[in-house]
Amino acid sequence: MTGMSKTVLIIDDSPSMRQLVNLTLAPAGYSVVEACDGRDALSKLNGNKIHLIICDINMPNMDGLAFVNEIKKLPDYKFIPIIMLTSHSGEKEKQAGRAAGVKVWMVKPFAPDQLTDLVSRFVTH
Repeated sequence: MTGMSKTVLIIDDSPSMRQLVNLTLAPAGYSVVEACDGRDALSKLNGNKIHLIICDINMPNMDGLAFVNEIKKLPDYKFIPIIMLTSHSGEKEKQAGRAAGVKVWMVKPFAPDQLTDLVSRFVTH
């Protein structure tokens, strides 16, 4: 039943962070697509069905907020829920994130079960 698994896109320039998200979500039945920055993430959309995006803020080439602004321009992808997973918790950034359409702001480091719970709220199996 591989067609049933829901796909989560994790965008972070830290390989260990992407791996941590992968190790957290894969056992819960999600398939995880990894991207190292916003530009890389946009190149991985290519018509694939993505159910949720987890995105860092600070990344080279295209940062998290720039990525969110870009994806909101794409009709096929603009309604995907986005979780910002970041070490930043500044009010200004949160407001910019909300304005861009970010659903949830989650501060690193995160508890794995916290992330799984959050993902399951947005992605119904």
